Amino acid sequence: MAPVQQERPSSWVSRFAPLVTIGKVLDLACGGGRHARWMAGLGHQVLAVDRDATVLAGMTAEGVNTLQFDLEADDAADHPDWPLKPAVWDGVIVTHYLHRPLMPALLRSLAAGGVLIYETFAAGNGQFGKPSNPDFLLAPGELLDLVAGDPGLRVIAFEDGYISAPRPAMIQRICVRRIDNRAVPSSLAL
Repeated sequence: MAPVQQERPSSWVSRFAPLVTIGKVLDLACGGGRHARWMAGLGHQVLAVDRDATVLAGMTAEGVNTLQFDLEADDAADHPDWPLKPAVWDGVIVTHYLHRPLMPALLRSLAAGGVLIYETFAAGNGQFGKPSNPDFLLAPGELLDLVAGDPGLRVIAFEDGYISAPRPAMIQRICVRRIDNRAVPSSLAL
């Protein structure tokens, strides 16, 4: 599915971005880079990661560091450029991307006080178009379940349902803050 080209950040990202302390922000699977550019404009040091080099082109001129990286490669976590090292990011933004095996590393990558802002498609989205494959759609409450095993996280907000803009879709989204890195359970280890 081609990314929806939008210059403005999603309403979910713009709502919770003020919770991110000015610092290091990761825009994971950044697509066109609208969130990376916006967060850089707010004064954050941003790393935009995507496997498609063409979407990364031009972002460095706008103050965004970029990394072409295939997050789904079998040996991705062993690569020296692996962006999800523990306790690194003050903020992590993920929109319109789902690769469930990344979630433990993604959660561990939040520094103390770090904020995850995550938004992607949910079950039932097929009635509105792509994605429609259940492998790329969150089950009801799945994002809550994915963070529930980590007592070092506090859920700030969660939504699961229909949105009408920027286009009709079933969406699930969550915002969590890392309150304690010492509490990360070993079950979230890579």
